[in-house]
Amino acid sequence: MHALIVAAGFGSRLRAVSPSKPLTPVNGVPLIERVIRAAHDGGASAFTVVTGHEGDAVEAFLATAAARLALPIACVRTADWNLPNGHSVLTGAGAIGARRHLLMMADHLVDPALIATVAGAPAAGLVLGVDRRLDNPLVDLDDVTRVRTDPADPTRIVAIGKHLPDYDAFDTGVFAVDARFHDALRASIADGGAGSISAGVEALAATGQARVIDTGDHWWLDVDDPRALDQAEAALALADRYVVAA
Repeated sequence: MHALIVAAGFGSRLRAVSPSKPLTPVNGVPLIERVIRAAHDGGASAFTVVTGHEGDAVEAFLATAAARLALPIACVRTADWNLPNGHSVLTGAGAIGARRHLLMMADHLVDPALIATVAGAPAAGLVLGVDRRLDNPLVDLDDVTRVRTDPADPTRIVAIGKHLPDYDAFDTGVFAVDARFHDALRASIADGGAGSISAGVEALAATGQARVIDTGDHWWLDVDDPRALDQAEAALALADRYVVAA
């Protein structure tokens, strides 16, 4: 399966640590490399990375990583990385096409088993890996994207957003999507939406085609600020499957 990884944003909350969020080292290995290697271990066989801010540096690193890891990694540059992240998804979709693929974030560290769970989910326009552990201590409640599912059909997304007052799951940042999601995202933008991934999910959810799969106890962490970076390094110091990048 192909993996599309969004790595275009500014990363303002990690700016004091690193000028490029995707290149921020986590115990010596850049975030973007950890994401790619986890995706590969979770079943992805090819990668498209959407770059933007610090694009030259990110693309240069990925060119060397592709050779070192012997993995097919292509980069596409989004026209305006200041736009919401859905625009980056559509930039990548233009390169990947209509086929079903993984959609991941360059700042989400994830157990490969979680990725494999999402990749193996029943096909839908969109399947989002969700964490139903509402007491997960690694989740930043002020920043996490919340998900509400249908009590009558717990696999169906009803609503998604960072400020949902009523929710029953967290968005882990790992999706399996196809052209139906791309089309819903384009339609949302055409209707005046800002173009976030969540807006595209909501547009698809309105048709009943946005689904979830419970990722159980699999580890994941959104590395969005120095505190989360410290948490990631502490967790990985106990059991790190990836060696320091050469």
